Amino acid sequence: MALAATMLASCNNRNPFFDYEQWDTPHGTFPFNQIKTKHYKPAFEEGFKQGLADIDAIVNNPEAPTFENTIEAYCNAGKLLDVVSNCFYNIAGAETNDEIQALEVELSEKMSEYSTTILLNEGLFQRIKTVYEQRDSLNLNPEQQKLLDDIYESFANNGANLSPEDKEIFRELSSRLSSLTTAFGQNVLNATNAWTYQVTDENELAGLNEDTKAILRDNATKHEMEGWVLDLKPTTYIPVMEDCENRALRQTLYTAYNTRCIGGDYDNTKLIVQIANARLEYARLFGKPTYASKSLHKTCAETQENVMNFLNQLRDAYMPAARAEVKELQEFASANGFEGEIQPWDWSYWSKKLKDAKYSISDDILRPYFELESLKKGVFDLAQRLYGLTFVENKDIQVYNPEVSAYDVFDKDGNFLAVYYSDFHPRDGKSGGAWMSSFKSQYIEKDGTDIRPHIVNVMNFTRPVKNNDGTEKPALLTYDEAETFLHEFGHALHGMLTRCQYASLSGTAVPRDFVELPSQFNENFLGEKEFLDTFAKHYQTGEPMPQDLIDRIKASNNYHAAYTCVRQLSFGYLDMAWHTLTEPFAIAQGQDTTEAVIAFGNQAMEQVAVVPVVPGTQMEAAFTHIFSGGYAAGYYSYKWSELLDADAFSVFQKAQAERGSIFDKEAADAFRTNILERGGTEKPMELYHRFRGGEPSIDALLIRDGINKSYR
Repeated sequence: MALAATMLASCNNRNPFFDYEQWDTPHGTFPFNQIKTKHYKPAFEEGFKQGLADIDAIVNNPEAPTFENTIEAYCNAGKLLDVVSNCFYNIAGAETNDEIQALEVELSEKMSEYSTTILLNEGLFQRIKTVYEQRDSLNLNPEQQKLLDDIYESFANNGANLSPEDKEIFRELSSRLSSLTTAFGQNVLNATNAWTYQVTDENELAGLNEDTKAILRDNATKHEMEGWVLDLKPTTYIPVMEDCENRALRQTLYTAYNTRCIGGDYDNTKLIVQIANARLEYARLFGKPTYASKSLHKTCAETQENVMNFLNQLRDAYMPAARAEVKELQEFASANGFEGEIQPWDWSYWSKKLKDAKYSISDDILRPYFELESLKKGVFDLAQRLYGLTFVENKDIQVYNPEVSAYDVFDKDGNFLAVYYSDFHPRDGKSGGAWMSSFKSQYIEKDGTDIRPHIVNVMNFTRPVKNNDGTEKPALLTYDEAETFLHEFGHALHGMLTRCQYASLSGTAVPRDFVELPSQFNENFLGEKEFLDTFAKHYQTGEPMPQDLIDRIKASNNYHAAYTCVRQLSFGYLDMAWHTLTEPFAIAQGQDTTEAVIAFGNQAMEQVAVVPVVPGTQMEAAFTHIFSGGYAAGYYSYKWSELLDADAFSVFQKAQAERGSIFDKEAADAFRTNILERGGTEKPMELYHRFRGGEPSIDALLIRDGINKSYR
């Protein structure tokens, strides 16, 4: 079917999106070889047109509102727009260009206008409200009831009950926020890509391994420059901060990274103020005093007071241990010739040296055992051992970049389950970081056909590099990169294993403080000998990772856990500070906006600051999670999910102690059926309680992180 659609589009020179129904099958994939940038805009325009026509058909239906002709019809409206949006926004993150970025800006307002037009359609809302008010007599199953509740609340919480005047304000605010947040994210990407620093004396790179220097040489070649070129991508930033003996170079890189979008062509400080104030105005429309109080109502935490209590509980538990870790590192550095106080650009460098001294472990020691292809097989094998999945590469599936691989995924009975795309390495046009997304969501059609999901993992891992003799060394990952793979693959499993009736409830369509549970849970296996034994073999000798090295990994897994925790808490406090404003953020008379934003950010984070704050630097100007992503008033969710994942993994640890394997099928089946398959069909904590048999405890997190009573 996909091939036929591709041939038709080619022969007719037709926009391939207009034939999406021919490849919208359980296995039908996007014909990326036919999709061009020029196809997106007309497909969006037609999608807007068809979507609004679908809504008009619901509103003008002469029959009385029912679940089928109103709620399900609403779910099925705008199918073309869903298809082109899923494609475009994935490409905009992983394979963008100037034309796509310009279109993304243009579309942000149109998408917001389209969404707002529907959400403020009084006729549509009245039909939805009629069904909602009859819900107790409709004999709906739990998933249908959850869908009805969600749809009604989405309208009510997005202005359907507002006055006509306030609806116009809401419409304008939505459009403005969409434009501001898009501009923020593009500034971060452009600022990251724009910065380079040339090094012509190799002595300045002392401490870096040959793989990293090869990456820097490749950067220089790409920029048509001599020597070595540093940039702000993770494959440069992390190894330089950890390994480079040149303190001045580390300071230069740190300063550049933490002043991205502070002043200059890509300044975000004014956008931060505009975004925060617009969000406060948005909350006030609904009678809420803060944006956080408006946005948290459907999360696990529910209220900003609960979030702050949670952050404060972790702060009180972890800060004494974090201060002790800083003191230990300062003493270690001083004993090894360092003079002065540890600065932020010193932390990673000396932290790595202390870790090596304590555990004789480092990325250089571990990399040979984390060759990407072997790790990938290990990750796939983990999914097979826990959930019975198999991954078969399918080269007939079109991909959006030659570096991307596509797989058919099958369950234990050989039934097709999903399409999985992997995209591992950094390149121009790809945003930094790592994420999971979907090209197609899972849902069940009226005739019972289970439309299976198409999931993508996008990462920015170390590339294969050239040896000095011209041969190629495979991609050897750091432990952190390997952990990131496990994390994002946990999201992918959440997306692939879903079995829900409606797309809007399937897969990762869950509250943000629950969505990180499957991903962070999956990370735990990387510290387990039983898992490492399945794949971690030296890429040259084939020898398995030695037992003593595995023991050291296990022992070192909570190294600087307290420092890492309070660093995460600082981001959570910063997020909540911007989104618990009760009055618009104001600039004092004579004060510069940039200075005011930096000062506000530093004040929010100071209660968990354990290393000096560098004047003029602040990470908030590049904090895409809260200013252009989906984590506004929600960054705490990473720690909330850590609480859940530590508690959930303790079930597997108990099973291992009782039944002998960390790959315990009974525990895995319970996690799969109660968490991974259910999407957002029930309240998340109800799902968790069903899996766990009770409330999660903070004790499992403290035990895992080695926070003993002497620190509490």
